[in-house]
Amino acid sequence: MKMKIVFMNQLSATSETSGAKYAQLWIGEEEDLWQLGWSSNTMGEDQVDIWYEGDSWNEMMHIYRFQLAIKMSEGYRPLIEGIFHETEEYKQRSLNTQKLQCYSELYGREELYQALCAWRRKKASTERKAPYFIASNRLLRMISAFVPFTLEELRELPGVGENKTAEYGQEILDMTTKETRAHGFPLDWVYTELKEEEYESWNYKQKEQKYKQELEKFNLKKSVLTGITSGQSLDEISTISGLGRRELVDFLEELEKSGYDTEILIAKELVWMTDDEQELIWNAYDELGTSFLKPILHKVYGEDPTGMGPLDQLYERLRMVRIRYRRQTESSRQVG
Repeated sequence: MKMKIVFMNQLSATSETSGAKYAQLWIGEEEDLWQLGWSSNTMGEDQVDIWYEGDSWNEMMHIYRFQLAIKMSEGYRPLIEGIFHETEEYKQRSLNTQKLQCYSELYGREELYQALCAWRRKKASTERKAPYFIASNRLLRMISAFVPFTLEELRELPGVGENKTAEYGQEILDMTTKETRAHGFPLDWVYTELKEEEYESWNYKQKEQKYKQELEKFNLKKSVLTGITSGQSLDEISTISGLGRRELVDFLEELEKSGYDTEILIAKELVWMTDDEQELIWNAYDELGTSFLKPILHKVYGEDPTGMGPLDQLYERLRMVRIRYRRQTESSRQVG
């Protein structure tokens, strides 16, 4: 049976050295197997790259979005628009904000940005806060690019509100007012000065990073679920997935929240636990809830639990039993 093409789009890119380049992106289907490919002609030679072959539409679409974003960040543009459902993405962030972010990343002052990062680290250490609570990397990039001289100008930047201005505004201005700048506020000039091609390439680079993370998470979920169904242990899945035991148990909790059942692995890991110990943990969750593990630890193993084993092992037991507890209580709630 010949493969049937179910989707095809033509793309083109223009280069000053090699002129116009053309390519085709296509999806084919044959006997319930999918194939995703990229066909191009370089220096008179046809080249076909198969990005995916298999029976999972979901997996193929993750690869499709990631690989297409790479090609579009390289300058390829599709004959048929809308292949990323961009209208929905623009609802999440305004176009103007994205262009400000783009300009700041392309034309920010690196020396000022590094000085702002150093200030943030010191501030975070002094106030015992995570650095992103003080200012995100994105905001520091914008400050380094647009160099506000007044609190009013600082407030024009996305991500700066009254509280942040009152708390950190003057310290930021102490650094920015020492700089010179070619453009002032308001920032309307950015939307005309930023070249559309620069913005488009930057935008697709953002998509590339986003879809890469989504693909990596999809492949991680696939490898963990495959390990669970094949009866592998936590250590074996940890080796295959590259996650440490602590991270893997975290991921198991995420899978359970998404509706996946990890009981095969939980039962394998807790088979050596006595019924009495599991009952003590279960009762502690009944009494104290599941939000915090430290009170459960002391309730079950005493104020000084070190004599019961390494703390990381004790916490691992508590987390695995918590997965069971939450699954059962949620099931009972739905039945009720």
